[in-house]
Amino acid sequence: MYEEVKNKKDIVMDLSDTETTARICRALSSETRLEILKCLVAKAMTISELAEAFYLPMSSMCLHIKTLKEANLITVVPKPGMRGSQKLCGIKTANVSLDVFAHVNKITRKPPAFVNMPIGHYCNCEISPPCGIASAVSYLYYEDSPYGFYSPDRTDASLLWFTRGFLEYQFSNYSLLQDKVSQIEFSFEVCSEAPGYNNNWPSDITFELNHKKIVTFLTKGDYGGRKGIYNPSWWSESNTQFGEYKKIYVTHSGCYMDNQKISDETIESLGLLNDYFFSFILKVDSDSQHVGGMNLFGKHFGDYAQDIVMKVEYENG
Repeated sequence: MYEEVKNKKDIVMDLSDTETTARICRALSSETRLEILKCLVAKAMTISELAEAFYLPMSSMCLHIKTLKEANLITVVPKPGMRGSQKLCGIKTANVSLDVFAHVNKITRKPPAFVNMPIGHYCNCEISPPCGIASAVSYLYYEDSPYGFYSPDRTDASLLWFTRGFLEYQFSNYSLLQDKVSQIEFSFEVCSEAPGYNNNWPSDITFELNHKKIVTFLTKGDYGGRKGIYNPSWWSESNTQFGEYKKIYVTHSGCYMDNQKISDETIESLGLLNDYFFSFILKVDSDSQHVGGMNLFGKHFGDYAQDIVMKVEYENG
């Protein structure tokens, strides 16, 4: 029996939110995912049932389901069973459309500014081995030697890993001074650092702005078992493959991550509008409860084709 459509919410994409529109379009760009949607229109199915139906390994099917769920095209809910809980997938929307002219009729807003910071463009660091640095085409220096982090070739880095220490970047605040800022978003892909990889290897990673601690978050593991979507072909599958995608927001009322307030520091209290730049630091502190190291991904590794990205949003014009 086909899923009822009357309670399904339509998705109308428009060009004022290019991030969401691109995410949905990416989800719909795969013939396999379109076939999965076709199956789920007929009936809800568990991930294991879908993997069996498509003759795909569970890891591949989980990645397809993750992509569809992040695009809000399907729901994924636990389903109790005799062999433990399984994840049941169902259709969430009945119609997806793109309104090309919708943004014209909305309140005029200065478009957000994006600043991309390649992960090898840090201005200062302190590194404890085991560690390493790699570009999209090769290792940039011998593994477990901090010397590679001080080499001029470090600017080509697309994957960095170390056990303890920090990386400090300097972001120009020019884009923050072009209009009244409502929100600053920082996004990056990161995970713990274990020998090879270990999906259960927790690490406490601290994020600072202008040398003020914003949050210490826990990454649950150094992830592997399947190839990272953007990993180069030469990168061994026995190594780290992908990380956790982090977004941290700084506003006039505080800092937020995962829809929760994590700090009372604000754009003003952090001094982000002062001077010509501000400091951005990721660190693994020796005094943390979980000293599990850090992998930081650039645009040629992991599941997200980006380096560290700052997105500046402005108030209505």
